[in-house]
Amino acid sequence: MKMWVGLSLALLAFGAHAEDESTPCDNVETEQQNAACAAYNRKTAERELNNAYTDMLERVKAQYADEPAKLKDFNSNVEAAQQLWRQLRDADCAVETVLYSKGSQELEMAENTCLAQRSDERSEYLQLLHNDIDAPTESEGAGE
Repeated sequence: MKMWVGLSLALLAFGAHAEDESTPCDNVETEQQNAACAAYNRKTAERELNNAYTDMLERVKAQYADEPAKLKDFNSNVEAAQQLWRQLRDADCAVETVLYSKGSQELEMAENTCLAQRSDERSEYLQLLHNDIDAPTESEGAGE
């Protein structure tokens, strides 16, 4: 399981930080550095998730500016979905980390890694959601 956490941290660090900025994930050699990298990845992924959520709301707002009823329905549905997603994310991460000792550094790293991965996945989904798609017109129908 430690190998999985280390590999996940390395992949997250590479994918999320392809820029030339220095991060706590550079030259990780110790458990303490692994922990700092996992915390950094979680914080970065959560910031990117918040940005993706805000950007998605702005895209939809622009797309449906002339249809306030649809916009209101979308906003209430996406807010409910986001709340359910958070519950699922937390439950999934609890399952993934249940075998770690409470209060241990390994548990903290595994939790941070799981939360970062789930946040990255959700960010990708939100970036694609209603991204300049043409909604079906009433004459076309949604199921056709």
